[in-house]
Amino acid sequence: MDASAEHIVATDTLGRRTGPRRQYTLEEKRQIVQQTHARGASVSLVARRHDLNPNQIFAWRRLYRQGLLKADASEASASMLPVKVSTPTVIPSERAARVRKEPARVGSDSSIEIKLANGDSLIVRGAVDVKQLARIIKVLTRR
Repeated sequence: MDASAEHIVATDTLGRRTGPRRQYTLEEKRQIVQQTHARGASVSLVARRHDLNPNQIFAWRRLYRQGLLKADASEASASMLPVKVSTPTVIPSERAARVRKEPARVGSDSSIEIKLANGDSLIVRGAVDVKQLARIIKVLTRR
């Protein structure tokens, strides 16, 4: 039996792999990512060497930069917090539902300074419709 016969992969009618996926430990992922950091290495070559899609390695590199491939990272992220689920004690009344809400406004004697991501700042003085201001900021941050 030759080596190619040992590496048979089951596929569906569209040629996609089927069956259980290979699971990599944090240590294996870390070692593969570190191979891409070696001088002269490329993600594509490392991916081929380990029979992986390069996109998978790029995702692991992102996790590596965020410090999420450390041995203690999985233990820290797995901590659970106690949760208590209960029924609400206050049920909204019909009267509360009929109350007409006015748009939120900033008072006429106040001012707001907004620093945008590009370094520009926007100073707004006087009465402002908060919803309208949010729309303006959304447009400015898209530029």
